[in-house]
Amino acid sequence: MWLYVLKRTGAAAATLLAASVIIFLFIHLIPGDPIYVLLGDEATPDQVEALRTRLGLDQSLLVQYVNWVSNVLRGDFGTSIFFQAPVTTVILDGAETSLLLAGITMVWIILIGVPVGVLAAMRQGTWIDQGLSGMAMFMASIPTFWVGLYFILIFAAWLGWLPSSGYPSIFEEGGLANLRYLLLPSLTLAAPNAALILRLTRASMLDVAREDYIRTARAKGISPQRVVVRHILRNSLLAVVSAFGFTLAALISEAVVTETVFALPGVGRMVVQSILRRDYPVIQGVILVIVSLYLIINLLVDISYRYLDPRVELE
Repeated sequence: MWLYVLKRTGAAAATLLAASVIIFLFIHLIPGDPIYVLLGDEATPDQVEALRTRLGLDQSLLVQYVNWVSNVLRGDFGTSIFFQAPVTTVILDGAETSLLLAGITMVWIILIGVPVGVLAAMRQGTWIDQGLSGMAMFMASIPTFWVGLYFILIFAAWLGWLPSSGYPSIFEEGGLANLRYLLLPSLTLAAPNAALILRLTRASMLDVAREDYIRTARAKGISPQRVVVRHILRNSLLAVVSAFGFTLAALISEAVVTETVFALPGVGRMVVQSILRRDYPVIQGVILVIVSLYLIINLLVDISYRYLDPRVELE
């Protein structure tokens, strides 16, 4: 297995290198100049030229790219043009909100998607199955920002149960009660993803339930509950775990919209603001970190197959 991990690590490094080229070129193709964002339209040509030289933006794109990549290899993602602080510090400032949001969202997805999917599969063809499947299709098809806006309207504006925006850090201001600021955003993110997990769990359960060894287990007189838990659900987990991996990776990019709607100080909202400010180092650093997380999560998901099903060979 270690040989497989080594091969995948090499492939991931090549993917990251290709991604770095694409990220760098596309970001520098965005119309606008960060110098004028910082100095304003009334800056003199001398001021513009001096700042451009100080930030290294007067060099060719090839030189800027080589400098950026060589610094990244040494663990230095550069300095934010807007904040005048290391990019790693800027990313870490928003990491608490984004990581907690992703973690709470995954809990919602698991608690809602898997049990309800199992229930729909065990009640196949009944009104319960049809109702749950219809609800899942509806939740998966509506835009995330629409769900967020209605959650704010109902639970924050009308009922006043939960805050509609912001997030005070639990590490700086203390108190797990601050996590209530993340309940509505996490439910917003979880709604479409839990619906997909529900549909996948149901379909995977029904596929496994048609296998010969399940009929044999039932013919031996094993209780229906044991057949479902020990045979059907366990063997359905391969597809579901794979979906969890992609879902977790997708949450990172989907959080951009949700953090903007709920004004959360997370990495996703930071990306939007950095694009508006043309803060190239921050955009490049955040996207490169997101691509790295995608690759790591996919590798962990593939390795987990081996532990869930010993028949799977990693090549």
